[in-house]
Amino acid sequence: MFACVTFLSINVATSKEKDVILVAAASNLKFAMDDIIRIFEKKKPDIKVEIVYGSSGNFFNQIINGAPFDLYFSADIKYPEELEKRGLSEEVTVYAFGRMVVMAPVDSVIEKKKLTIKSLLHTAVKKIAIANPAHAPYGKAAVAFLKSQNIYETLKEKLVLGENISQAAQFVESGAAEAGIIALSLAIKAKEYGRVLFMEIPAETYPTLEQGFTILTRTKKYSLVNEFSYFMQSKEGRGILMRYGFNVPEG
Repeated sequence: MFACVTFLSINVATSKEKDVILVAAASNLKFAMDDIIRIFEKKKPDIKVEIVYGSSGNFFNQIINGAPFDLYFSADIKYPEELEKRGLSEEVTVYAFGRMVVMAPVDSVIEKKKLTIKSLLHTAVKKIAIANPAHAPYGKAAVAFLKSQNIYETLKEKLVLGENISQAAQFVESGAAEAGIIALSLAIKAKEYGRVLFMEIPAETYPTLEQGFTILTRTKKYSLVNEFSYFMQSKEGRGILMRYGFNVPEG
């Protein structure tokens, strides 16, 4: 009994709770951010990054209604800029520029060897997955792309909306949709798993996906949040973003 009590006392004395920061991030960052966090936590073992992925617009609404996030990574810089205007966040920083693709399941009957924009018009395509343009920047960009190609009216009845771009990608990966307009960052990972094929959409056919982050003024862990934001912008952090298909600001 005495030995057991001694062991427990030593365990309590030597253990140290990690400092936790809570991050809201656009779902197109899922795989890149998971890698960034894993490396960051190895370098800073006393800091734990808890992250929630979702649509940028939904996070914006949650934050103005008091959600306790410390840091917010949006797929559209306009959301954090509006938070800054309202005094809810610090200065906004551009961390990446997103890219989009036309994506199809790997067993698709449409142009297996080479997807093109015209693949969306294939008779076999009954459903096209995009993120909900009401609150997801990649969904808004997808609609703008379809309109730029003069095919939105033709295809709008085939659009199925994911709550965010990650869910839209899942629709394609699972075969629930025959095609999708998806973030390159998610398509890269899905292709690594052998689930999809994709072709990149020319950047000039949709609005620039300028992605920004900001530290929320309500945070009580400013120095910890700063450490993570610095790492995100470091050469190592930027390298990870680039590996997942993001363009990053020079510097």
